Amino acid sequence: MTIEDSALVDSERPAVRNEAWDHCRICRRQARSGRSSAMSINAARQRRDFRAAARSNSTVDYNMQMLLNASRRDFLRKTALGSSLLALGGCSLRTTSNPQESRRRSWARRFTDLEKQILDSAAKHRVPGVSLAVVKDALVVWSRGLGVQDQASNIPVNDGSVFEAASMSKPVFAYAAMKMRERGVINLDTPLSAYTPERFLNGDPRLDLITARHVLSHTSGFPDIRSREQPLSIQFKPGEKWQYSGEGYAYLQSVTTRLTGHVLTSPCGTYELDLDVCGTDFDSYMKANVLQPLGMGSSGYVWHDGLAKNLARPHDERGRPLAIHKYTSADAARYGSMGGLLTTATDYARFLIAVMDPRPADAFRLKEASIGEMLTPQVKVEDGPGYSISWALGWKVAKTVDFGVLISHGGDQSGFHSLAEMSPIRKSGYVILTNGENGWKLIQELAPEFARRVHATPPG
Repeated sequence: MTIEDSALVDSERPAVRNEAWDHCRICRRQARSGRSSAMSINAARQRRDFRAAARSNSTVDYNMQMLLNASRRDFLRKTALGSSLLALGGCSLRTTSNPQESRRRSWARRFTDLEKQILDSAAKHRVPGVSLAVVKDALVVWSRGLGVQDQASNIPVNDGSVFEAASMSKPVFAYAAMKMRERGVINLDTPLSAYTPERFLNGDPRLDLITARHVLSHTSGFPDIRSREQPLSIQFKPGEKWQYSGEGYAYLQSVTTRLTGHVLTSPCGTYELDLDVCGTDFDSYMKANVLQPLGMGSSGYVWHDGLAKNLARPHDERGRPLAIHKYTSADAARYGSMGGLLTTATDYARFLIAVMDPRPADAFRLKEASIGEMLTPQVKVEDGPGYSISWALGWKVAKTVDFGVLISHGGDQSGFHSLAEMSPIRKSGYVILTNGENGWKLIQELAPEFARRVHATPPG
């Protein structure tokens, strides 16, 4: 298959965590500190293996010290800022009247030379596999699978390779929540405790103030993930300020499941701080109401036999394989909305398209007004030279100098790091999925160049 052919695409970790899920930053750091300093992988050999596994042959600095010094969590929160500091130089403009297919081929050629940079970065950071997709004019114009799904098996990454999306799961659930609002299932500004007699947290009357809007905009007051160091609590008055919270999403998911689904008698699991959770129909609900209607047919939340040949395996900082976890409905009940999505780069690109260029609303697709509200800033996060960051309903919103408003979300958990970014006004975007613990470094290196090429004026 040639790169131009590939451009025509449009169409264990342990089952129980004693302290906190891999998404928890504290636990990731503790895990890193305890990792063996065993012999490193020869970089040149890995580069050769990485290139051999690719399906076919397929820079601008951030100039931002705050980003270079950022923690992984800060990075995922700030990645979109890099786009605001990119120069527009180097964009080749040509006038053409080529049809859509020719335009896609033109975009494929535009990214061919970037493959070497991706391969070099992956080898340098010991990231075994990368999956990418680019959207322009609301079409998937280029996609690429580079490296391997699993260092042990050497199965190459391809368009069907499924990665853990981590926190990129949140916008997908936000989409579902907005549709529930359209259907009258929930109101964004009604306290969630009004929908259920079950108390997500006992002993704090401020629970009765938390709404879906608070959860989706990360202003609920809950911490990210409960742990011994940070037990579940409401840390400030809901709506008062921004604080990233996976637990807020877990709360909203538990309420919507009560309203639209049901809890199973098995399987059940024990999670952080002896939290017992039983399976639900979250996976089937999301497939029927969001994933399949939006063309995300390879995505889901629960392990099934069909995933075996396509599931990317997580790898540590040295590129060594980590255990594969076969996700159950109990895992989806605990983590689905906050970080349980399993997806491909092209599937997630189709989700971006559904948001940036919505088709007429129907039983599953949102009305334009709902999408507009979902992308409207709800709370300011920070300002900086040439940028401003706010949080909308499920999305980060960055106002940049060079590209205007950019909508994005990152994903960060053990062995998987990812980023999706889009410009609704340009109907452009890109998705980067990695299966290595150093994937965030690769993304930090490549995101500026992707932003410049994707959001700048296209060829033709």
